[in-house]
Amino acid sequence: MGDFMHKMRMVKVHKDAQSFSDTRDLVVEEQRIAFYLNGNKLLSVMSLPNAQDAHFVGFLMGEGVLDCVDDIISLEVAKDGLSVHMRAYIREDKLSHLHKEKTLTTGCCVGVSANFDGEITQKYISSPMRISAQSVFTLLDRFNKKTALFNQTGCTHKAMLVCEREFISEDVGRHNAIDKVIGQARLSKVDMSEAILIVSGRLSMEMVIKAAMSDIPIVISRSATTHLGIKSAQTLGVTLVGFARGDTFNIYTHPSRIIH
Repeated sequence: MGDFMHKMRMVKVHKDAQSFSDTRDLVVEEQRIAFYLNGNKLLSVMSLPNAQDAHFVGFLMGEGVLDCVDDIISLEVAKDGLSVHMRAYIREDKLSHLHKEKTLTTGCCVGVSANFDGEITQKYISSPMRISAQSVFTLLDRFNKKTALFNQTGCTHKAMLVCEREFISEDVGRHNAIDKVIGQARLSKVDMSEAILIVSGRLSMEMVIKAAMSDIPIVISRSATTHLGIKSAQTLGVTLVGFARGDTFNIYTHPSRIIH
């Protein structure tokens, strides 16, 4: 059992309300992780205390503050795991925008983003990649089997990034899970121009933007997509797939990348 998993006492009540039983339930413990950039505290996030360095990198990439990992001078996770310290060459204009224009997102552990306009509107994913519908179902089967924390606790979102390599993350926040897999891929310096991002949570606009900022052409979710999620994916050239469960899925934008 990981350091962030605990067995807690509970009372289970059954439908007939006549049966009350004392038992224990396995839960995850989110913690406040502080991100420091060039000696200054940028923000704190509620997250599972794992892959903290990748989380920070993925977040900064998604906000456009960090252009590439080669701009990182140093990156260190504190011994207690509760803070991450990065020194890097950054986009000061984007950092200033992040400080001034924070938006509370629709995340379950409320996310913060400033990347809703400006430069992102000039981006377009023109990747010619194609994948068969059957291959999508095969990836979904693999995705559904890799749910260790969720199976034990029912408490996490999951993201899987498939490219030259495969990256998996589970976290209490759907934004966190995506930032972590993107950060892992960025730190590994893999090409994401033909990557597929599969997630468990709904596809809102900020999730699509995170993918687009890393040139990911296909994003798939077991859950729904929002109106702005669809509009942003259409504008950014991202193929958006929702309700990918069982033996069906829905393609909302740029369907030509998924073939018979």
